[in-house]
Amino acid sequence: MPLFKKRKIALALGGGGARGIANIGILKVLEHERIPIDLIVGSSIGGLIGASYGLGVPTYRMEEAALKFSMDKLADFAISKMSIVKGKKLEKLVEEFTDEKDFKDANIPIAITTTDIETGEELVHTKGPLQKLIKASCSWPGIFPPVVIDGRKLGDGGIRNSIPVKMAKHLGTTHVIAVDIGFCVKKGKIDNLFQMFMQSIQILGEELDSYQSMQADVVIKPKLHNIDQFAFRHGKRAVQDGEKAARKAILQIKRKLKLNFNLWKR
Repeated sequence: MPLFKKRKIALALGGGGARGIANIGILKVLEHERIPIDLIVGSSIGGLIGASYGLGVPTYRMEEAALKFSMDKLADFAISKMSIVKGKKLEKLVEEFTDEKDFKDANIPIAITTTDIETGEELVHTKGPLQKLIKASCSWPGIFPPVVIDGRKLGDGGIRNSIPVKMAKHLGTTHVIAVDIGFCVKKGKIDNLFQMFMQSIQILGEELDSYQSMQADVVIKPKLHNIDQFAFRHGKRAVQDGEKAARKAILQIKRKLKLNFNLWKR
């Protein structure tokens, strides 16, 4: 059921691991420019950052926390039948990032995407256990264990919605600003199994992103040269790249909003 009956603007934040830190820079610029946002829909790390912002966590706090991200702080390695990490560190990070608040505490309505790993169904959540849903949305299958909620094994929302534009429209918004974090397809020699696997994911992801972003009214696409999903050491540059991309898109955003909606008289 749609969240809104009137025309509203959604921000669709894509995932991408370390690349997704760019979402913080984008939010900083949109906030500075007073772009009205009525709903934030996030996949994976876009869900974590979007939910935190919707809950009122200041962008400077998010940036400070994100710049301390590292694989050591995210991954508690322990191989099991379902994953190679436990996911407890990710759970703690989600709780800290969101101040352990819930959907009902949001200043801006938030929605989180997940994927049912057993059925392949794409899901969007506007209520329920927020921290568990964000953890599920960030849990890439095989790396993190699925999160079981109401008997369903839920995993990364980016599997089906790397840029959740469709889900934003499903919830009743009519104007969507999408953030296309993109993937990191590298040109060079592939000489081991891990490189081949990762490159395949990047190529598949690029194709999915190009399709999903076409459905948005405005697309903000940071450059993020040579920053892959694990390059948390480049978090500062990711934030800066996000800011640059958002500034570049501001004029287009304002034109679209002014042409399509009478929002500037709010």
